[in-house]
Amino acid sequence: MGRVKLDAVDRKILASLQAEGRITNVELAERVGITAPPCLRRVRALEEEGYIQGYHAFLNQEALGYGLTVFAMVGLHSQAENDLQAFEEQAKGWPMVRECFMLNGEIDFILKIVAHDLASFQQFLTSSLTPAPNVASVKTSLTIRTSKHTPGVPLPDAL
Repeated sequence: MGRVKLDAVDRKILASLQAEGRITNVELAERVGITAPPCLRRVRALEEEGYIQGYHAFLNQEALGYGLTVFAMVGLHSQAENDLQAFEEQAKGWPMVRECFMLNGEIDFILKIVAHDLASFQQFLTSSLTPAPNVASVKTSLTIRTSKHTPGVPLPDAL
């Protein structure tokens, strides 16, 4: 397709899929006001163009035994690009680290970590995170509750 700009139908498709990734193509087409064949072509084009990067199930972490969420603010000794990339690669290999963001300011990275309990988090903290190469400091905050969790991006004009 090679479209540079998304039109209103594309935005409706994206918003619908972001809200309900398991919707059928027929239901999606009805929701956005087009027939099924062009809807499927648009979805495939949106995938190919990188607007849709994947489809995921939203799992209940507590039901799966992950009752603890922790945010760890990590400072590094060196902020040279190769050192930043090395830390990012290491974070990708830690299953308990679910998200990793490089920050501007006093902290170099913030990690979202899920753990079964405080003991398993402490084990990860003391055996993996703090002794990792180039890690200068780690400050952690345990979450009390989640007030909002809305994955994706805002598409308010789409629906």
